[in-house]
Amino acid sequence: MKRYIWNILISIDQFFNTVLGGNPDETMSSRMGKHLAKHDCPFCNIICKFLNLFEKDHCVKSIEKDRGIPM
Repeated sequence: MKRYIWNILISIDQFFNTVLGGNPDETMSSRMGKHLAKHDCPFCNIICKFLNLFEKDHCVKSIEKDRGIPM
């Protein structure tokens, strides 16, 4: 059941990334981690700081190099 809920959360994450113009197979965390590595993104910074409350360096750890914008 735990894995099922995790998969649902990832699909919701990917859905919102797609709605906002991102790759449908990439999570928002991955996309924001990439943006923070290249640009000053205040929105990305706020979201990643929030996610860091649950997992240290979440956005950096979530980067999918083979999906979305290149690093």
